[in-house]
Amino acid sequence: MTPLPATPVDLLVVGAGVVGLAHAAEAHLRGLMVAVVDRDAFAAGASVRNFGHVCVTAQDGDALRYALAGRERWLRLGGDAGFDVAEAGTLVVARRPEEMAVLEEFAAVRGREQVRLLDAAGVARRLPGADALGGAHLPLDLRLDSPTAIPALAGWLEARGVPIARRTSVLAVEPGLVRTSRGDVRAARTVLAVGHDLDRLLPDVADAAGMTRCLLRMLEVAPPGGVRVAPGVLTGLSLLRYGGFTARPAAAALREAVAAEAPELLDAGVNLMFTQRPDGAIVLGDTHHYSATHAPFDDEGTAEMLLREGARLLGAPSLRVLRRWRGQYASSARTDVLDVEVASGVRAVSVTSGIGMTIAHGLAPAVLDSLF
Repeated sequence: MTPLPATPVDLLVVGAGVVGLAHAAEAHLRGLMVAVVDRDAFAAGASVRNFGHVCVTAQDGDALRYALAGRERWLRLGGDAGFDVAEAGTLVVARRPEEMAVLEEFAAVRGREQVRLLDAAGVARRLPGADALGGAHLPLDLRLDSPTAIPALAGWLEARGVPIARRTSVLAVEPGLVRTSRGDVRAARTVLAVGHDLDRLLPDVADAAGMTRCLLRMLEVAPPGGVRVAPGVLTGLSLLRYGGFTARPAAAALREAVAAEAPELLDAGVNLMFTQRPDGAIVLGDTHHYSATHAPFDDEGTAEMLLREGARLLGAPSLRVLRRWRGQYASSARTDVLDVEVASGVRAVSVTSGIGMTIAHGLAPAVLDSLF
């Protein structure tokens, strides 16, 4: 058990998920004295329950700026901390004319450096068996294995002298002082990177930001026929979720087409996509449900829907499930990022759009620039 720091630190980070570790890494690289506290014995939340997809290109506005900066930091930290970061890009599979229309508009705005349109054969070369009209390759996107990368990043910080006190809950935060279940910590500045748990620690702050909890259903399936797919894979449903796509005029016609043909997919908030783990297992998802508290019961029909659509995408008669899990993250319809000063020198920072892996390492420098 790593003890709490006995002397004051420049920055205390509460939360050892990707957002917290990004702030800790940035502060450490700036030469600050940093410590981290986290309530769990190891990373078990949203930061390891995701696709490991650094979805840079699909973002827009500030999120795109953070994503591009975060991309460079992921590449550096992968080398420093010893985890793989694959520069494989993202394959977007288009199976409706309306989907190709969105991609064509997107490519016209972003240019070939970010978007390379593909015909059906180009998609099939990257995803064997795909039944597609065409698609796009987004070469700047990255892929990593979250259950490997997050512990490796934490281990790198600890090896460089940044203490991470586990199984330590925060009870109260004051200017210059954080009270925890294992004692007090004095810190010149504090970043609360507790994700959706902000609604329990500081409910008024979460309420003011319109924060709720987004529940995801996700699956890990065996690769049909041993298929290997290097890039992350998005579909037409993904074009209805990410700001870079939804800002295109053609997105409205796509939403109407999906609503007419498969309204159940919109009702369940399905973003059909997958990535492949190093061992070949395919991480398939996902659905989105929003509530302050979620019921503990899962509807098997939701999983069946994902498996049906995933099999169709992969050109397989069926898929064999290896593991199932729930993801959960902070969500707000108002913003991608909650960044609020809750006391002098204390910032609450949550990514509220499910793109923490993508933007955390670009967001952290902006927060620390302001905080210090």
